[in-house]
Amino acid sequence: MERRSFLGLGAAGAATALAAPAIAQERHVWRMVTTWPRNFPGQGVGAQKIADDITAASDGRLSIEVYAAGELVPPLQSLDAVIDGNAEMSHGTPYYWQNKSLALNFFSGVPYGMTSRELTAWVRYLGGQELWDEVYEQFGVRGFLAGDSGTQAGGWFRSELTSLADIQGLRFRTPGLGGQVWQRLGASVTNIAAGEIFQALQSGTLDAAEFVGPYNDLALGFHQVTKNYYLPSFIEPCAGAELVVDRVKFDALAPDLQMIVRLATQAAHDQMTADFAANNPRALRTLVDDHGVIVRTFPDDILEAGAEASREILDGLRGSSDPLTQRVAESFMQALALQRARKEQTEIPYLLARERFFQTS
Repeated sequence: MERRSFLGLGAAGAATALAAPAIAQERHVWRMVTTWPRNFPGQGVGAQKIADDITAASDGRLSIEVYAAGELVPPLQSLDAVIDGNAEMSHGTPYYWQNKSLALNFFSGVPYGMTSRELTAWVRYLGGQELWDEVYEQFGVRGFLAGDSGTQAGGWFRSELTSLADIQGLRFRTPGLGGQVWQRLGASVTNIAAGEIFQALQSGTLDAAEFVGPYNDLALGFHQVTKNYYLPSFIEPCAGAELVVDRVKFDALAPDLQMIVRLATQAAHDQMTADFAANNPRALRTLVDDHGVIVRTFPDDILEAGAEASREILDGLRGSSDPLTQRVAESFMQALALQRARKEQTEIPYLLARERFFQTS
């Protein structure tokens, strides 16, 4: 089996605190649990970078020990570990926790929604962070953007999809609002953690699965089960990663340590986003050239039905009986309209012109 060595590894040593300064200062050792396997490309590496940067920048005053998926708690219980006080931080993605609040979907990936840069703009400058703070305040935590995969892949399918009819009864791993879209199209949807997907595909428990994109999918070895790879995803035009922190413990930190956490997370967000942008195309080339993967696009009737299902779901959230979910959905849609207008006036015409008139070797 060709899967990378990050799967199944035991817990690695925690970040080592630096030498104590001449004047004693208060020191903290915090635990970060993640939903990712250790050394996982993009997300796992990004989580470790946050921990390492906080430890180094604070001169060991705030030392972060990272526990990968399953090392301290099951991967999809990472947020609960922080809420319950069993860890001070978690690293995952917000739509994994939609059972706590549907509003959390908007800070991750929304079908036919914002791209990576658009989501970042909403969170940082268009009111998204303030709403996110309100959502997470209910659970005693704070959330910060900590990376983004960019537009994801549509997934791996055992059989080629020729029409909407092929989705009926399809057993498909996909999370968040996107999972609700595929359910409306006729699929039977489940969400399982990254390290469990390969076995489910291989055993036939799943007929299809999507996780992130070529960079992660190559490492997870999905190409060993099926060669039908659909690009791009219409349900995840981006997927924001998050750092979640215990609110009481964060607020009790000295102001400079709070700032270090914020800046380290922002730096990791930008670095992870660039990591995916650089390595997704290289991994896709490897999948196609070295492993015989066939890149396919979804038929138009699937894309159209997916768009209609997405509109229905988003309209339902804008009319939610929960006032906070309603406000988050409305803010997201207003920001999407603003960002979409800019993209249609600038980036799309530019990309079309580049496609027509400028060829690269």
